[in-house]
Amino acid sequence: MKKIFSTIPVIGYSLLVIGLASCQDMFEPADENTRQEDAMYEESEYAHGLLIYGYDRLPYITTTQTDVATDDAVTNQTNSAYLNMATGTWASDNNPMSQWDNCKDGIQYVNKFLTIVEKTKWAPSAASKQAMFVDRLKGEAFGLRALLYYYLLQAHGGYADDGQLLGVPMLTTPEDGSSDFNLARTSFADCVRQCFADCDSAMALLPFDYGDIGNDNDIPEKYRALGANYSNYNLVFGTKATNLMSGKIAEAIKAQIALLAASPAFREKSGVTSAEAATLCANVLNRIGGMEGFDPTGHIWYKNKTKLEPSASEMPEMLWREDRHKNADQEKENFPPSLYGNGRVNPSQNLVDAFPMRSGLPITDPNSGYDPKNPYVNRDPRLTDDILYNGTVLRRSQIITGTYANDNDETYDNLNNNASSTRTGYYLMKLLRDDVSPQSSSLIEQYHIYPRIRYTEIYLAYAEAANDAWGPKADPTGVGFTAYDVIKAIRTRAGLATNEIGMALPEGDVYLEECANDQAKMTGLIRNERRIELCFENKRFWDLRRWLMPLDESVKGMKIDRDSLGVLSYTIFEVEERNYDNTYQMYGPIPKSEILKWSNLMQNKGWQ
Repeated sequence: MKKIFSTIPVIGYSLLVIGLASCQDMFEPADENTRQEDAMYEESEYAHGLLIYGYDRLPYITTTQTDVATDDAVTNQTNSAYLNMATGTWASDNNPMSQWDNCKDGIQYVNKFLTIVEKTKWAPSAASKQAMFVDRLKGEAFGLRALLYYYLLQAHGGYADDGQLLGVPMLTTPEDGSSDFNLARTSFADCVRQCFADCDSAMALLPFDYGDIGNDNDIPEKYRALGANYSNYNLVFGTKATNLMSGKIAEAIKAQIALLAASPAFREKSGVTSAEAATLCANVLNRIGGMEGFDPTGHIWYKNKTKLEPSASEMPEMLWREDRHKNADQEKENFPPSLYGNGRVNPSQNLVDAFPMRSGLPITDPNSGYDPKNPYVNRDPRLTDDILYNGTVLRRSQIITGTYANDNDETYDNLNNNASSTRTGYYLMKLLRDDVSPQSSSLIEQYHIYPRIRYTEIYLAYAEAANDAWGPKADPTGVGFTAYDVIKAIRTRAGLATNEIGMALPEGDVYLEECANDQAKMTGLIRNERRIELCFENKRFWDLRRWLMPLDESVKGMKIDRDSLGVLSYTIFEVEERNYDNTYQMYGPIPKSEILKWSNLMQNKGWQ
């Protein structure tokens, strides 16, 4: 859909008052009316609405959704678009993964904003404030545009029939009634270069992070020369702007774009190497001291209840986060039915098997000690953190996912017992709070945070790119850490290579050391660690495609029976086949409606 600006939307709420409202918790929808475009120059709230609309179009998801279209999970929601997609309905005119309309709308708003930002009176009484507002707002706009294009490239970039690696039509000016809408797709490499340029522009204009200063000496010289004082500086760049696009966020977005471009699906013609991607990731991490900035509890941020409260300081794991929400929505969707949930996201046996033993050895290793008759003993502690399996206690209730009743003769949570039951033998634990009650008659809501960019994601991105470029233990650029160092820190944080009381095993992390001597094995380990660390954060679908790994692995579950003597037996079974075509569906389609409208718009190979 094309948005033409003959009139401009107005968002009439207090968040638009520049510098006066905290952006700590983002934007709520509001009423619209229309105004003529030239009114923007005198009314800054009106102009700012364009930028707010750019933020509003960011495609971040605050619940676990896309994982159920992968080998990590299924859903019991029979009308789920992602379930239907994974089982054979994915098409260019039926694409729940599409970012086309949403991101292109956001880019149109941002491009329009960039044409008026310097003409608008943000602070007519003070040249220094006007200059600071223009810089911040332009920087935000450039960063947003890069991010919106990143999501378009991830969802729609791919190879056309003629062998070209294409991105999307690249627009840096707003479209209007006189525009030529019949545009060809820009090459993927040129799209990446424009995104990099936008990130660089954002970093040049924005502070690395927002925060109040205490005296005029801390003001950047270019603003001090215009007469700025620290009070006005804080109004523009202080803590009130927290959670807006910043220099560190733009830098992280550039690193994410580079990792995508250097991945197997795109690297041949993207113009970006793994070495470049690793360097860009290292730039982000060096801002927090490299490995010194690694958060020792970052993998369980969702359990840190004190830090989830609005009065808490920022979590060191969060590079950028969604707003805080006080609700019981995730728990209502994903708690087992005995706790008044709908049990929507059901983790797969495939994912459970990806968690190693506590020793760090994969369960497939003959020396791992894995017992298929007691499969959850001595496993990676992250398994218990993230996945509810048979016998887990949640809110003082033992959850039985097997085929037998619990001690109270109840079968609410049993495998395939009812429409809200698990289809795999597992329920979701990650992201949920055990102090929430979704029961309508005794509702207890709590605050939740959903990350937009976690530092762990950037550490893993560095490890992936650095290992691909130089191997597990090489550090040719001298950043002070290697792919091996990152994976060792992640596995140590998780509690691997320790015994049941947390003491380090004398032999150490044997499997990590084995992988450290084999680049290909390290690649597999890094991908597995990313799968575990970022599970249920809507990353898996995109990772499989950029790695060119099969999408069609069928999803398995665990059936647990109990005999008359109380002995449990475990049987792995097929839950859901995945109907993807690996020959072309590694690259998402251009919407069919757009292909039919515009003759110059080429479809990705294989899509109709």
